[in-house]
Amino acid sequence: MPPTNYSGALGCLNGSTGPADAAAGTESSSLPQCQAGLAGRRWGKSGFSAPNQWLGLSGESCSLEQSCMSLCQDRGVSGLRSPQSSGAARHSISCSGQNTEEGMQCVDELVRRYGHSCLWWFGPWLPILWLFHPEVVKPVLLESGWPQRQEFVLPVISGDGLLLSNGAKWVRHRRMLTPAFHFDILKPYVKIFNQSTDFMHAKWRRLVASGSTSLDTFEQVSLMTLDSLQKCVFSYNSNCQETPSDYIAAILELSSLVVRRQHRLLLHWDFLYHLTADGRRFRRTCDTVHRFTADVVQRRHQALDRLGREAWLKSKQGKTVDFIDILLLAKDEDGQDLSEEDIAAEADTFMFEGHDTTAIGLSWVLYNLACHPEYQKRYGCSNCSMPFSTMCIKESLRLHPPVMAVSRRCTEDIKLPDGHVLPKDTRNICLISIYGTHHNPAVWPEPQVYNPHRFDPENSKNQPPLAFMNCIGQNFAMAEMKVVLALTLLRFAVHLDESRPVRRKPELILRSENGLWLHLDPLGPSCESRPPHRAPRAIHSPLLREI
Repeated sequence: MPPTNYSGALGCLNGSTGPADAAAGTESSSLPQCQAGLAGRRWGKSGFSAPNQWLGLSGESCSLEQSCMSLCQDRGVSGLRSPQSSGAARHSISCSGQNTEEGMQCVDELVRRYGHSCLWWFGPWLPILWLFHPEVVKPVLLESGWPQRQEFVLPVISGDGLLLSNGAKWVRHRRMLTPAFHFDILKPYVKIFNQSTDFMHAKWRRLVASGSTSLDTFEQVSLMTLDSLQKCVFSYNSNCQETPSDYIAAILELSSLVVRRQHRLLLHWDFLYHLTADGRRFRRTCDTVHRFTADVVQRRHQALDRLGREAWLKSKQGKTVDFIDILLLAKDEDGQDLSEEDIAAEADTFMFEGHDTTAIGLSWVLYNLACHPEYQKRYGCSNCSMPFSTMCIKESLRLHPPVMAVSRRCTEDIKLPDGHVLPKDTRNICLISIYGTHHNPAVWPEPQVYNPHRFDPENSKNQPPLAFMNCIGQNFAMAEMKVVLALTLLRFAVHLDESRPVRRKPELILRSENGLWLHLDPLGPSCESRPPHRAPRAIHSPLLREI
């Protein structure tokens, strides 16, 4: 099997992020220490509860508390409870602030204790209001004042695309991009998903034949999702699952560099970061990605100008319309096109943000089904219905959300259901904890249990909606996940690799520290890989017929 030289980037994503990360891990606190540090009162009429979360502070607690109270008044958050004990605060932040399994257990404890929200202090100068209940998340996400997104380093990678833009630009781009994810546009992509999955399964069978029955599903599925995305976004086949690709290697390396930078506080300043070896690699890798995208967009735009709209559309008949094509044809209500820079930014956003979220989502579904053979057996049977497959996927996304949290800065006053007001001040950060909301026992009974029947249509009729602003790519991602899982569980049984225990590690996405390793047991006849130009053979499964 030809080598694919991505193991360095993927290994960095799954494992330690370097000496600084390893050093932080040696001082992780236990869950009881976290519990001991949760001082403060529940969120009631008197204000928000505030666990003691001063980062790296010691001594002179009175003067620090006075500083916090002064800042509270200056920021308009004087009604929010401030920390009381720096000693307990160090225990709490050392636990819940770490990207480790123990840190996630402390998040669970915070959610159980506070129910709706709590106030963190990042040092004595930066208040972060952490939200983890639908009642308080909803007004923030639906605020007409368009709270600003608070992101770190991603604008350099994906530009001012839909993920990071705000206000009127976000509204305009959202309206123009929505047709790209219509079901009629997505239908031809099912063949691409099928084909990319066939290649991945052929690799798996060769690995099993060579004696390697256990593999890291995230590493394998990541290449498959990147393969599919390149075909759907650019109509470009790099064959990246079999042979190295500079563009794919650059996408993977960017992810690993961003993760490493997150754990080094001083390198959050661009000036310092770009003086380092990682900073120079980051610039070179960004250039590789941006050159590829800009070249595709420019050549496609030139062809459209040369042929004219009608002739260009006629040349596309019988072919799959890709993401770039749709963006080139998109117009706003004033008849204005997207610029080449805007199109490139949206394409980069879709590639960078779309491959690993779907890949880790697929990997966690396979892991959860390996943990629960009774659900796997029903999912993989030829008579499995689409509702049950959707139930399994949604429950896995609840239990292991690919993205742990999103953040907003308030550009307008936001009134919460209990009457409290989040003041207009872009220095105040609202952290919307997706993981915390999904693991909130006030919303989900027994939140740590994998139970697909939560999403049975009968059981979910009265559930409050959690996604008050849906993901524009959700139909694309769900279609891909359903195709890949249907084919995988028709061809393989998956079992836990007990020698490689899973320890969750929240980074850009929710990973496992050492990968998600599963044993594969091939089912039925071998599925041979086919050249890219050949259509994949039909699979007789109700799941695929319903997609």
